[in-house]
Amino acid sequence: MKLLRYGPKGQEKPGLLDKDGQIRDLSGIVKDIDGKVLADLSAIRAAKIDGLPVVAKGVRIAEPVAKVGKFLCIGLNYADHAKESNMPEPAEPIIFMKATSAIIGPNDDVYLPPNAKKGDWEVELGVVIGKEARYVSKEKALDYVAGACVVNDLSEREFQLERLGTWDKGKGCDTFGPFGPYLVTLDEVGDLNNLGLWLDLNGKRVQTGNTATLIFDVPTLISYVSQFMSLQPGDVISTGTPPGVGLGMKPPVFLKEGDVMELGIDKLGSQKQTVYRTKI
Repeated sequence: MKLLRYGPKGQEKPGLLDKDGQIRDLSGIVKDIDGKVLADLSAIRAAKIDGLPVVAKGVRIAEPVAKVGKFLCIGLNYADHAKESNMPEPAEPIIFMKATSAIIGPNDDVYLPPNAKKGDWEVELGVVIGKEARYVSKEKALDYVAGACVVNDLSEREFQLERLGTWDKGKGCDTFGPFGPYLVTLDEVGDLNNLGLWLDLNGKRVQTGNTATLIFDVPTLISYVSQFMSLQPGDVISTGTPPGVGLGMKPPVFLKEGDVMELGIDKLGSQKQTVYRTKI
């Protein structure tokens, strides 16, 4: 299934993408797509999709999961990205938090902070938890996943790397967490370790990668994170980005007002965001 949410900000409704690419309204089946629903998808699976109302084309697509509790990210999880960042390949996963207030829909506008100097892009595979996970084994880790999605883990590199403290403040700026367009259940995704990723900046391909080259694969990440904190239904883990970020270019290239990012992952859909600068 491809689960999604649609409608104006603050008025989103649950939906599903049918086999013909039409959005079907799920509001008669569930109130929203959130952790509670992801923990038990039986009502949606039992619904007669062809009998659900069709949503008009052109509607805004929102982030596919409401009320995300934790937005976790993994740093430097592709060897070639670690190299372009002039950082050593990690011996174990690097975990940081992205503020949930950064979350926006997949095609919503991105706003750089007023004092941002080094905004950057990162296409990433996201996985969403569907069942509480505590101290899970790698072998059983995927049993706790509701589905996968596209994430753009936007960054402000000066905030992240040149200011005191952790990476979090360079990662959690408002609008720095687009994800969607939909949450795809694992039965439709297939092999999470063989998905192509790409990102274009102003029509030019800058990132190309494949999850086959992840240093730590999805089961490893879920098992690892669950040793340090419980994972709840609706939590998001963004698994790292392949090479091609602005920081790694020679000379570096950073986001400016008017830039357009388009990005996607095999089987998971695509996103498009226009960049603006926050006015104060």
